[in-house]
Amino acid sequence: MDKFTTLTGIAAPMPLVNIDTDMIIPKQFLKTIQRSGLGKNLFDEMRYTLEGQEIPDFVLNQPAYRQAQIIIAGDNFGCGSSREHAPWALLDFGIRCVVSTSFADIFFNNCFKNGILPIILPQDQVDVLMEDAKKGANARQTVDLEAQTITTSDGQSFGFDVDPFRKHCLLNGLDDIGLTLEKVSAIDSFEMTASAARPWV
Repeated sequence: MDKFTTLTGIAAPMPLVNIDTDMIIPKQFLKTIQRSGLGKNLFDEMRYTLEGQEIPDFVLNQPAYRQAQIIIAGDNFGCGSSREHAPWALLDFGIRCVVSTSFADIFFNNCFKNGILPIILPQDQVDVLMEDAKKGANARQTVDLEAQTITTSDGQSFGFDVDPFRKHCLLNGLDDIGLTLEKVSAIDSFEMTASAARPWV
């Protein structure tokens, strides 16, 4: 998993509330167990017509936001079914941070496990970030995980809370496998001791 330290990037404004996981990655794309390749289907039913043509009005189809790395979203982002493909699709598109007033619990947890930082802020602060994001590609926002701040293109900064353990994992690029590998010497030692004590196992 890639480390998350400081991110400066384009923020896409998505003021819709209750954006659920089926909107993020529709059910027909859940057959794969690969984490890569889902970015092209992110928000598929919002981005494309039934004939597969881009819908020009959708924010990520607009030239200013095609390289967005941050989403400023409406309330209750990531609700619905508990599909891990949702953060996979966001990450494969290039999204590393989502800001909202609230997230569905399972989606929130899955973001951290896949290198995405979900930030919860009060509505008035999300409104400021949303308006800044509407300025387009020249209005880049900066997320500093170490300092726990997000800063608008004109320098207005907001602090956010993050669980210390999750912060440690993101800063060091540690997913569940990475965390396990940190303990590999202790695991090897335990297995050797256990094998000597119970050679019949």
